[in-house]
Amino acid sequence: MMNYKLLTPGPLTTTDTVKKEMLFDHCTWDDDYKEITQEIRRKLLGLAHVGEPEYTCVLMQGSGTFGVESVLTSSAGPEDCLLIASNGAYGDRMADIAKHAGIPFIQYCEEYDRVPCADRIRELIQKNPEITHVSMVHSETTSGILNDIASVAKVVKEAGRVFIVDAMSSFGGVDIPVGDLGIDFIISSANKCIQGVPGFSFIICRRDELMKCNGKAPSLSLDLYSQWETMEKDGKWRFTSPTHTVLAFAQALREMEEEGGIEARSRRYAGNNRLLIEKLAELGIRPYIEGEYQGPIITTFFYPEDSSFSFEEMYRYIKERGYAIYPGKVTDADTFRIGNIGEIYEDDIIKLYGIIKEFLEDKENQENDREEQ
Repeated sequence: MMNYKLLTPGPLTTTDTVKKEMLFDHCTWDDDYKEITQEIRRKLLGLAHVGEPEYTCVLMQGSGTFGVESVLTSSAGPEDCLLIASNGAYGDRMADIAKHAGIPFIQYCEEYDRVPCADRIRELIQKNPEITHVSMVHSETTSGILNDIASVAKVVKEAGRVFIVDAMSSFGGVDIPVGDLGIDFIISSANKCIQGVPGFSFIICRRDELMKCNGKAPSLSLDLYSQWETMEKDGKWRFTSPTHTVLAFAQALREMEEEGGIEARSRRYAGNNRLLIEKLAELGIRPYIEGEYQGPIITTFFYPEDSSFSFEEMYRYIKERGYAIYPGKVTDADTFRIGNIGEIYEDDIIKLYGIIKEFLEDKENQENDREEQ
């Protein structure tokens, strides 16, 4: 199988040393393994700038969406009302979860290239006092926009509501002072900015809000409180855990510390992002998000202004030369996306630029040849 690097928002390219950890088979009941789980939980709290007893951490089997569904369905029920601030597919997914679970909700939608407005959220809470919870995505990888969770958090906490943040693609790559912002639940995944592999999500919870989840979840497997209750005792997962993923994640956390923590990783990702935008601008390729709200995680670009451009052709051309990028997810424009995270450095961005440049030049030469014929 051909090997290539992933320029995606996760799963992403991991180090060989992270992959190597998965060669070891571990027993879920073993005390050493349970201590690895506990160490992961402690380290994640540290990355969030919080600690016991005010906050706690729960690991949940499955993808990031499993974690989001666990939080929404465990914290909010038929007697509650969820306000979902949405400007992309992953905000829309929260609404889909609420719909399936029978949670009353109000969805406030913004255009994909605009951040949800804190003042608008304040107005909605005032007009709809039945709202008990507010949720939003931090890094909306539909477009690459980085939403302003700080402004929204201020409004939500002033109103005394529960604040839920999907930080799937930002936690570990963007510094988030969870306690200072008053976030009650923040969700991320093993295969994102901490640079592990897929297999579980994790939730950092304000303990007093987690206690209110006891007995609320309609799901057995996604019951956040019951998962925490079992894990809190000694690190044992309620049901079979993804042992290989857990070992890889523990190694990824160690490597993150060696790199210099969130500060260093954020600097590398942001550098990748800036360089990518600068180099593609030289080819006449513009980003979908302009200015301060372009996040460092993934960048959406408009198609080149060439009627013969084919994303599928470019994708194959790039993949054959060692990289995989993403198709667009923006419905009102022709776009493609390039991730800036994982074991990716500025040298990779330069190489990618060269590949795209060659592709566009080859296309232009082919068009010129056809016209001459």
